[in-house]
Formats: sequence, C-alpha cells, structure tokens
Amino acid sequence: MQTKTDIKNREDVSLLINTFYKKIRKDEVLGPIFNSIIEDWDAHLILLTDFWETQLFLKRKYYGNPMTAHQEVDDKMNHTITSEHFGLWLNLWFATIDELFEGETAWVAKNRAQKMSTMLFMHMYQHRTK
Repeated sequence: MQTKTDIKNREDVSLLINTFYKKIRKDEVLGPIFNSIIEDWDAHLILLTDFWETQLFLKRKYYGNPMTAHQEVDDKMNHTITSEHFGLWLNLWFATIDELFEGETAWVAKNRAQKMSTMLFMHMYQHRTK
C-alpha cells in the first residue's frame, strides 16, 4: 500500500486537477454540462491548475474571475444549474483528494472548495434576477 503525501507543488495540483476532471467528464450528471461548455480541455486544465495553485500556495498565477465564469455557464445552461450540481462536484472533489493525498494542504483544498461552491452558487443565483 502506497502512503499518501500532502499536496506540495504544482505537479501535485496538476495531478489532482487532471484526475478529478477525468471523473467529471465521465459523470452522468456533470459530464454533459462540462463537456458542452468547455471547448479546449487542455487549456482549461492548465487554467484550473493555475487557479488551484494560486488558492493553495498563494502563487499568483490565476487572473480570471470565477464568479463571472460560473454565471456565464449558468446562462448557457438556461439557469438549470442547481445546488445539487455543486454538491456532486464537491463530493467528487473530496473523493479525489482522499484518493490521492492527505495532510494540511489537502484539507485546505477541501475547505476552500466547500466555501467557494456556496459562494459561487449564491452569486450565480443572484445573477439570475438581473
């Protein structure tokens, strides 16, 4: 049995992102959403690696706006994204982290994702009324 280590660097973040989004793309509920929106998966995975490297290690590599991005996705999906979608995403995120890593940074990755998912859904929902 291989012992797990913590998320330590960009390579670990990239492993997490690539493993996680392979699961997302195959998921029967989330896959159709992501696969219909994302046109260039290679570029998107790099962007997400930048985002999570920024989140976990405070190395400013991501300069986008996740709130706007999620509002645009919800618009494209005719406002059908629900809190359940975020819950499914979060469950897969936690499972992938647990499969690959353990430690303080792994815990931070879970904690940040949980807080972000709530915030992103709330802002997305509020955007619908504008």
